[in-house]
Amino acid sequence: MAMSTEDASKLIFEALAHGVAGDGDTAINTLNSVCEEADRPRMYGVCCALAEAGSHMLRKIYGDQAPKTSEDGMFVFQELQPGALDGDPARTFSMRFLTAWANGDTDTTNALFTAATHASNEQYIDSVCALFADVIGITRLALDQQKTS
Repeated sequence: MAMSTEDASKLIFEALAHGVAGDGDTAINTLNSVCEEADRPRMYGVCCALAEAGSHMLRKIYGDQAPKTSEDGMFVFQELQPGALDGDPARTFSMRFLTAWANGDTDTTNALFTAATHASNEQYIDSVCALFADVIGITRLALDQQKTS
C-alpha cells in the first residue's frame, strides 16, 4: 500500500528536522523512506515540499526585504564566483528549483524536475539530495539569525 500524502509530508519534515539538528544519517534514512518507492508525481511533491520549507525560511531570513508577490520583485540566486556551479549540475538544479518555487513559478519547477528525471539515476538522486541539503542549510541560517535577533 502506498504511503499517504499526509504521512509522506510528516516524514519529509521529520527528515528536515533531523538534518537541521545535525543527524545526517537519520535525516537521509527518513527521507529515503518516502523516496524509495515513490513515483514521479510523489518525487515532484517531495521536491516541492522541500522547496516550500526553503522558501519559507528565505522569507524569514530576508523579512520585509523578501518579495511577497511577483509585483514586489523576485528571488534570484547569484553566483558569488562566476561559473562556480558550472561543474555541479545537482547544486544548479537545487538553486534553480528553490528560486523558481519561491517565486511561484511552477512551470519552471516542473521543467527542472522533468530534466532531472531524464538525467542519469545518480545525477537525479544527487539533485534531490542537493535540494535537501540546501534547504537544511537555509533553515539553519534562519534559526541562527533568529537566535541573534
